[in-house]
Amino acid sequence: MPPQPGHLIDAAPITTATSLDNLSLLESISNNLREHGYSVHLNALPHLLSHCLLNQAIATPSKEFRPASIGRRSKLSLQTDIRNDQISWINDSTVAGIAWIAWIAELQSYLNAHLFLGLFSFESHYAHYGPGCFYGRHQDAFHGDANRVLSLIVYLNPEWQAGDAGELVLYTGTSPEERLVIHPQFGTLVMFLSEDIEHEVLVTNKDRRSIAGWFHLNQSHGGLIDPPS
Repeated sequence: MPPQPGHLIDAAPITTATSLDNLSLLESISNNLREHGYSVHLNALPHLLSHCLLNQAIATPSKEFRPASIGRRSKLSLQTDIRNDQISWINDSTVAGIAWIAWIAELQSYLNAHLFLGLFSFESHYAHYGPGCFYGRHQDAFHGDANRVLSLIVYLNPEWQAGDAGELVLYTGTSPEERLVIHPQFGTLVMFLSEDIEHEVLVTNKDRRSIAGWFHLNQSHGGLIDPPS
């Protein structure tokens, strides 16, 4: 059965970044990840970048979106009882993609310098959740399968209202009560350790757009440099 809305339990690592310069934002993200394993920032992305990404997500032809799968590589499968959104991978073929990748590169460089995470590569996609869509509780990586290290989400929904639903729930502790419910408001950035934080997307009542991405370790083998998942 699709997940239902919950309550905001722990909001300590949430920061409104409107008045902070980018260096302060990066420092706050780094500190949150070190202390909590996750970080949430409102209005985190530069305003023009957020709008550029939104416009590109809307302009991307529907044929370039495909049903999102569960699993990785040879074990991919469609399981619409768990996940039923549509995705389109981001590359550097558009102005929005180039600007996004440049912003991510700065973030990656800072986190590697201050957290020594060994982040090597990054992949991301636009995600579109239509009314009634959701993504059940899951982890982005399992312990011992350390390719995905750090997960990232950016929301692209102007004028989002509480009744629109589609919240992200982060399970931040060992008990069900320890969870953080995040509204998918425009410009909000969410980051968390991929192996440590289970999460889910609650049923949305209207079209909901976001970017989801992952930083990877270098998993080079057989002459192939970190083949993407």
